[in-house]
Amino acid sequence: MNRWNKRPESSNWGDFGNDDQLGRLNLINESKVLQGVAEVKVGKTFCLSLPLDLPGGNVLSPVRFPPQLRPVIRNDEPYYNYEWRKKDSRFTDIATDDAVLLHTQYSTQWDSLAHRGSLFDVNDDGHPVPTYYNGYRAGSDVVMDSSQKVGAKKLGIENMAKHGVQGRAVMVNLHKHFGNFPRKEVCYDDLMLVFSAENIVVEPGDILCLWTGLDKLILEMDGSPDDSLHSACAVLDGRDEKLLAWIEESGIAAIASDNLAVEAVGKETPCCSTTILPIHELCLFKLGIHLGELWHLAELAEWLEKNKRSRFFLTAPPLRLTGAVGSPTTPIATV
Repeated sequence: MNRWNKRPESSNWGDFGNDDQLGRLNLINESKVLQGVAEVKVGKTFCLSLPLDLPGGNVLSPVRFPPQLRPVIRNDEPYYNYEWRKKDSRFTDIATDDAVLLHTQYSTQWDSLAHRGSLFDVNDDGHPVPTYYNGYRAGSDVVMDSSQKVGAKKLGIENMAKHGVQGRAVMVNLHKHFGNFPRKEVCYDDLMLVFSAENIVVEPGDILCLWTGLDKLILEMDGSPDDSLHSACAVLDGRDEKLLAWIEESGIAAIASDNLAVEAVGKETPCCSTTILPIHELCLFKLGIHLGELWHLAELAEWLEKNKRSRFFLTAPPLRLTGAVGSPTTPIATV
């Protein structure tokens, strides 16, 4: 039974089944995995994650903070460099165990489909309600109780982890064409010019990776970023209707970038717009396209450029953290 009587324009709700929680990841099937494997020519691997304590501070996002490691408490004291001879003089064992307070979207990460929703008239009765991809509801499917215990009962990141994120990815080297400053808002025409110049072909089920150069700036700032990051490097122009239409029609399975949000953030919203982040609304809410942010793509992009390639095999699972709406990831590219 549908949870909705009307679906948003340009959405694919129900196309993968009434209870689908994967969205476009459904397009990464056995054949797409084999296409990815076929891109492995030399066996070289690249880690596509920043250190998870970067960018550092909270300049990029005032509500997200670096991870904090703490010792586990055992035998009524910190279990860190713990000498077991305290319990028995015979023992020579030393042990260390830690816990972490982690903002799941602070550094290299995936957005789940429960990360962004919209007020939408799913019942077709003139009363918009808070809704996520495929008609799942805020309050019943994505919940927070009176004690602020939270969890996505539907659309949590564990669905992405269980399916696996492994297939063919395509690198688009935006940094080569647009540099660091000033920040370039890349529209459809810009993107197609880059595709043409670099002989890039994107097919349904591919994972689109966008290298802008922001990852290199973050690494150079060494944990002490400044406000210049907000005006640096390319971002997608979420207000370009042609670009939004291409994302819908292309069949891409997911998008990952080395910048904060894939699209331009911090801009004044036009009076005619109903969304702060149009690409997030289209991808997460309407089409079920997971978004990856703050990936470390520089070394891979430069290697691909040198070797006149754009495609590679990508393995990028999130944590199988039940109910989370985002997750750190340590993606690995193999070329």
